[in-house]
Amino acid sequence: MPDCNENYQNEISDGKNLRNVTCKYCESVILTPNSASFTSFEFQLPLIRQSKATEAEPETELISLFWQVNQMYTFQNVGFSNTVGNNKYLTCADCEAGPIGYYDIPSSISYVALSRVNHC
Repeated sequence: MPDCNENYQNEISDGKNLRNVTCKYCESVILTPNSASFTSFEFQLPLIRQSKATEAEPETELISLFWQVNQMYTFQNVGFSNTVGNNKYLTCADCEAGPIGYYDIPSSISYVALSRVNHC
């Protein structure tokens, strides 16, 4: 895996992603530079690895730092899950790792968790 910077402040330039945003597992490019805006709010995102015992009630993680993508066609490589409530979860379209974020159906805006992707 590449040595990618974990200091997220260094990944933001003029409120946008400074570098490629890539999958942590297969290194596929998800977003190109300057294609997403930084935003911060709290959202419970299901863990990438779930135990069989939690299938009915998935374990979640509170995420607060996101790349906001206003149009789904901005993505280079992303998959969408089935609808869960008002959301669809985002995955890497190549290796299917995820969720790396979610798509909010009412607003048509996607959010990629900074902690679930690499910045290279």
